[in-house]
Formats: sequence, structure tokens, C-alpha cells
Amino acid sequence: MIRIGMGQIEIVPGNPRKNRDTILQAIEYAKALCIDSLILPELALSGYLIGDAWDQPAFVNECVAMGETIIKATDNIAVIFGNVGLDPDKTNFDGRPRKFNAIFAAQNGELITPQEAPYPFIIKTLNPNYRFFNEARYFTPLPIVAQELHRPVEELLGLLPFTFKNGETFNVAPLLCEDSWDENYSFSPTTTLADKSAIQNVPIHAFINISASPFTLGKNERRHRLFTERARALKTPVFYINSVGLQNNGKSICTFDGQSTVYNRFGEIVTQLPAYESIVQPVLLDKLKPVANDDSCAMYGIADLKDVHPTVKPAVEVPVPSEPAQIYHALHYGLQSFLKQTGIKKIVIGVSGGIDSALNAALYATVLDPSQIYLVNMPTRFNSTATKDLAAQLAKNLGCQYAVCPVEDSLTLTVNQFESLSFEGPNGSEQVKVSSFVKENIQARDRSARILAGLAASVGGAFTCNGNKTEFTIGYATLYGDLAGFLAASGDLWKYQVYNLADYLNKEIFKREVIPQGTIDIIPSAELSENQDITKGQGDPLQYEYHDRLFRSFIEPWNRMTPEDLLSAYKENRLETVLNLPKPISNYFTSASDFIADLERWWNSFAGLAVAKRIQSPPIIVVSRRAYGGDLLESQMAPYYTEKYYELKETLV
Repeated sequence: MIRIGMGQIEIVPGNPRKNRDTILQAIEYAKALCIDSLILPELALSGYLIGDAWDQPAFVNECVAMGETIIKATDNIAVIFGNVGLDPDKTNFDGRPRKFNAIFAAQNGELITPQEAPYPFIIKTLNPNYRFFNEARYFTPLPIVAQELHRPVEELLGLLPFTFKNGETFNVAPLLCEDSWDENYSFSPTTTLADKSAIQNVPIHAFINISASPFTLGKNERRHRLFTERARALKTPVFYINSVGLQNNGKSICTFDGQSTVYNRFGEIVTQLPAYESIVQPVLLDKLKPVANDDSCAMYGIADLKDVHPTVKPAVEVPVPSEPAQIYHALHYGLQSFLKQTGIKKIVIGVSGGIDSALNAALYATVLDPSQIYLVNMPTRFNSTATKDLAAQLAKNLGCQYAVCPVEDSLTLTVNQFESLSFEGPNGSEQVKVSSFVKENIQARDRSARILAGLAASVGGAFTCNGNKTEFTIGYATLYGDLAGFLAASGDLWKYQVYNLADYLNKEIFKREVIPQGTIDIIPSAELSENQDITKGQGDPLQYEYHDRLFRSFIEPWNRMTPEDLLSAYKENRLETVLNLPKPISNYFTSASDFIADLERWWNSFAGLAVAKRIQSPPIIVVSRRAYGGDLLESQMAPYYTEKYYELKETLV
């Protein structure tokens, strides 16, 4: 019987001292539970998203030194953990000291390594270089080492051999995160280890994958499919150990959700740890009797801790939470952790009576005492009585501080000041004329740059950006105005997700109507001019049911779509399928000309000025498979249409 500890710990990025202490505490706790081997996450001492801190030799050396402390603490226990490996005698391609993303294994104060390993640690084979994963910038992968040694990479992969006090041997196939996500690589570390085991007649008792894997919608379900297939095909238990915590690359704030999982040799889930909880969970491995006519049977099965005479532990049902539930838990944990990291204890939120500001207020009220949340309504003559009343009702429902600060006088003052200016130049005098559009932007900037920023400083807090992903996509927000703020908690949510999450908060979290139903029902509108009068049905220039899906196609598919792709789908009557529209395209546009005019309007915005706005927007908490910020790298260029697009357009118009 072998007791394995799943060490799902919270990792603080860039703080190896704190992480060392967390690991040492986990080791002591594991010893108290009589655990034989404790498995900890990838880069457990440094954190994963730490930017170019890897370029600081003192920081790297600190991580290495902390790792040696962990190794010395492994008396009477085996520990597997992720850390940076260092070869100071060689360099990376950038000329800096060579570093590896590595697995370290130790038992009784001594390192345990595969006999094939060229270093006293296991080097990650597949270094991802997409999304915000940028390991090729910092680490040398195993294939490069193999190339330099003039050896096949297969020869450098091996098993971790452990022997426990009861004399039982335990051979572990070690993998680092991406090494298991190898579907699209030409080389598979997982199958290579399995094949070597079969050839050498050395059994693999368990595959382990230590990860630093941030949450995004759908990732957990994809991982279950992948790891289930592998465990079933290999007839071997698989341990997946992930960290929890909050890490960022400056613009993208990622929640690491844990959800560490054990799969038995049939590919069934037998243990999954709770999301966003730091925990050390024991799992028993029980030696199995050989199965007739099945020489490839695994040597160990998952046993039940509660059984006096352990048997193979049955699979457990792992319900998939709804999308709003997953989004809520990610945002709640992200906000809670971010405020703790930054030391922010008071929040100022501009509330208009609309859905975006109401959602943000409700989210912050799940993290902070409502008395520390200051809601400010900033009306002009364009704001309806209905929205002003809804803003007040929201504050009352949440129990937040509330004030009304009109901006009509400051708008008038600014416009009068501008229009009284006279610029003198080589061609004479020029008077300033303030258009209706500029007046709208003046209101937005006055609310954020003057009122919210000033109030936040006055109360000793920060103010929020209430923008959503739909608005960010097309730049439907004012630069230095409603794009300002210390954080955009809802910045990775499409408009439909904003509404769904608002409904979820009312029904499942608060279990009462805190976001007024009137706010959910009212037509979305900026209310910045007489042309945005909600009493006349004048709302935002978007059909959110359609445009959310259109804009998503610009960003989130692995192969992102362009006007050429969309026009081709429209011409071939498959646009509804491509965008997953709930209604026929004719419900949104009566002609091809209307469809094309709308497509070009928003593509020009998305690929034009909106890029500059996004670059200057606040950080966001990531929930989608492709978020703005460091996840989607953008360059400021002019909007572009392919030759094929113009050919398609000519045939349709």
C-alpha cells in the first residue's frame, strides 16, 4: 500500500521565500498523514507568470537555493516538485545563463533521477509558446539538450524509481504540464515513456503530470477527455497536480484553479480536488493481483481510504458547473486575491443604472464589506429617471455607500471654455467648435478622470472599469473615460455573459434580487446625448445577440476569422452555423448590402482605433480561451481586407 499526497498548494508568483515556506508546511502535514510521496505543482517556488524576472540571476539563484532547502526536508518522505533548473556553464539562445523548466524529485534528503537524465532533474520536453505561455523565451527544452549531446531525445527520458520503507518499489513516469498536451506535437513524451517501459520490461506504476495551468472555460473538460484516454490506453493511473493562486503577465490576470485529479487505470476519475482551494489530499495505491490474459495490467490500482481491506476505488461523478457558475467562481477568486495582493480595501464604482456597472458592484460586494464600496451616480440631463432610480435601488439592495454627483455643470463649463478659445496661427484665428460626439466623450472623461479618480484617492481606494469584451472589441468606450480604472473585472465577458452572470448572482449567490430586474430588462444605452434616450428605445448601436457572436469569431477561435471568412460563409448560407446564431441571418439584416456595411463598420473599429484603446485599457481577469491583453498580442495597423474579400463583395452587392 502506497500513500500518495496530492499537493494542490497556493503559489505566490515572484516570491520563492513564501512558496518555500508553503511547501515546507505541506511536507510536514504530509508526514503527519504518513504519506509516502507528496506531489507538488510546476514551478512551485517561482510561480509561472513572472515575466522577465527570469532575466535576474539573483532571483534564479534564490529559487535554486530554496529548492535545495526542500530537498533537505525530505527525510522519511519522497517529494516531487517543479522548480527552475540551472546550468551556469551554458547559455540559452539569448546569451543568458541556461535555465530549464524542471521536475525535481527527492527522498530522504537525496535527489532521485532517472538514470537516463543528463542533469539531476527532469527537463520539460515541450515548451509551449502560445497565448500567455512564453517558455521558449526563458527555458531550454529537452530536445535541444539531446541535439547538443547528439543523442535521440527518447534516450533522455526515464522513470523516477522510488523504494518505500515497506520495501515496495514505485516507478513514476514524470511529465511537466504541456508534456501531456502533446496531441499536435510530432513527439509524445507520454507514449515514449510507455514504449520504453514495455521494451525494458520495467513497469510504470503511475504517470504524474505537474502543472501550472490557469483557468479558462472548457479547459477542464478538455483535460478530462485527454487524460481519460491516456489512462485507459496505458492501463495506468494518472495523477494531475495543479496549483491554485493568482498570477499575471501585466495585462492578463489569470486564476489558477487547481482541480487536481486522479484517473484510475480505466480512465475514470476517482478523485478531483475542489477548485481554488489549497489542500493536501492523500490517495492510496494498492498493489493489484495479475489479471489473466492481460500482461499489460498496471501494478497498482486506486484504493479507497475508508476501506479496511482496500479495493479498487470506484469512479466518481464530477458534475460540470454551468458557465455562469464557472465564471463567477473565477471572478470572485480573482477579485479576492487581486485586492489582497494589491492591498486595496475600498472601491469606488460609477453606477449608471445599467447592467455592466450593476454587475461589477454586485461582484465586489461578494468580496468586500459593502460599507467599503462607494457607488456614485453621475447624471446629466440625458440620464433618465428610470436609470437614476435603478442605480439608487442597486446601492440599497447591496447595502453600499451611495452618492449622486451631477456632471451637467462641469460639462457646460468645459464646452464653454473650449468654445471661447481662439487659436492664433499663421493663417489667422481659429475658433473651437465642440461637436455632439465630443460632448459625449467629455462627459465620460469627466466622470472617470475627475470624479471617480478623485473620489478613489479621497477615500483611499481605487476605482473600477466596468467595460465588457463586446465594448473592448470595437472600442465602444471613451479613452481616458470609461476605459479607465485599476481593473476591468468584467473585461473578458461578452454582453450575454454579463446578463447571465447577473441572473446567477441574484438567484444562486445572493438568493435575492440585488441587481434590480429593471436593470436587467432595460435597453442598454450610454445615455450621453439626446440620441440615446431609453424612453424612446434609443439604445446601443448593437444587436448583442448577433454581434457578440460576430466579435467572438474575430478573437477566440484557434484560427481567427476575418471578413473574407465571414463573407464566404454568408454567401454559402452557412453563417448561422459558423457563428452559432440562434436565428437566421435574415432576422438581423434584410440584405447583403446591410450585412456587409455592418461587417465593415465593426471590422474597421476592431482592427483600427480600438486596438490603441485596448492597449491602454486596464488589466482584465481571464475566463475565455483568448482574452485581450497579454493573451491576444496585437499590433497597431490599418484594417485590412483580402483580395478574395473584395471579389466576394462584388458578387454579392
